[in-house]
Amino acid sequence: MAGTPQYMRNLNENLIMDALITQGTMSRADISRQTGLSKPTVSLAVEHLIDRNLVREMGRADNAQGRKATLIRFNETAYYVCGIDIGATRIRIALSDLNGEIIAYRTHPMVVQEAHEQAEATILELLRSHMNELLDENHLNWDQIQCIGFGIPGVVLPDSGRIHRIVDPLAGLEQAFSLESLSGAFPCEVILENDVNLAALGEYRSGAAAGYNLFVFFSIGTGTGAGIMVHGQLLRGLGGLTGEIAEMLMEDGRRLEEVLSADGLMQLAKRHLNPHDELLAVADSGADFNVDVVADDLHRHLTPEKLFEAARNGEVIALDILQQYSQMIASALRQVSVVLAPDLIVLGGGVGGNGDVLLPLLRQIISEQFPVQPQLICSKLGEQAVVTGAVQVAIQQTMLNLQQEALE
Repeated sequence: MAGTPQYMRNLNENLIMDALITQGTMSRADISRQTGLSKPTVSLAVEHLIDRNLVREMGRADNAQGRKATLIRFNETAYYVCGIDIGATRIRIALSDLNGEIIAYRTHPMVVQEAHEQAEATILELLRSHMNELLDENHLNWDQIQCIGFGIPGVVLPDSGRIHRIVDPLAGLEQAFSLESLSGAFPCEVILENDVNLAALGEYRSGAAAGYNLFVFFSIGTGTGAGIMVHGQLLRGLGGLTGEIAEMLMEDGRRLEEVLSADGLMQLAKRHLNPHDELLAVADSGADFNVDVVADDLHRHLTPEKLFEAARNGEVIALDILQQYSQMIASALRQVSVVLAPDLIVLGGGVGGNGDVLLPLLRQIISEQFPVQPQLICSKLGEQAVVTGAVQVAIQQTMLNLQQEALE
């Protein structure tokens, strides 16, 4: 078909689409000047794109002289895409138009226990029901959804779409979250990707890492992982294993994830919080805090959130724990820095996102101890980093499909 008049017309349509997406609203004359296509060619292609609902007329331009031109723009609501972040404790779903504008965002609990007991079908039904609710709320149907990007906290094998590793709370659900299972559960195209890779992509496209040639997204939460981007491309490596820093070994032989994950932080805190010596020793030092309150909040009902909140309130023990924890984060960051020498490291995840507490501690360590000193900042997108990246890959695939449809 290459070289036929039909093929050339379709190429022209794709060229015009690219111009409209890049430049925004344009007249037919503007499109002609921008693309180098003749005005009759542009007019014919635009009419066909209007018929496909991919562009629309927006009224007359406000030019000072002569006949006012009709303005054309890309129709970002011709179709929609979704991004879904399957987390260890939460499911996050974003609905987006083709410009990447998130028009609806919902979170749901990940009921892991029920998912394990009732097996694969239940979790897929749960995901499908959440999507149906979101579409109903926004008066959409499945015909308008072109693609869903899924982020999963595990290694996605590039060739098969199977899950090789997954965080412990979701262990046993690898098959349910495989590309094959997800594709069978949803009536649209599905893309499956590691969640930290998607978070890195999200930060690069619309977050803290916009414009950086080489950066690392370092996620610390239920698990640990890194997404590495070089000149706007994700680095994947052998078997998609690039960034699996969870497998790095600390000096004592423990895996990095055992030390830095939320569970690792809690284990560190509990070892540190011995009410018979540590608390009393700090109390005897005259520190200004209530021993009973700290013991209750940071020991009996210990969570990462309570620990960070105590640090923000100036509790000495909490600050001491997080200082020690930051030293261990810094140990991992140092290894990453001397190997990659990134321009930027972005901290994210449920634990790593506490930048107001962690960044000052880590920046001091970096300035004093690191031979390579990248800029260190916190995620701009926060809990929406993964779904933002998932939306981006879904849009990219949708636009590719639309272009291919024109060429068939």
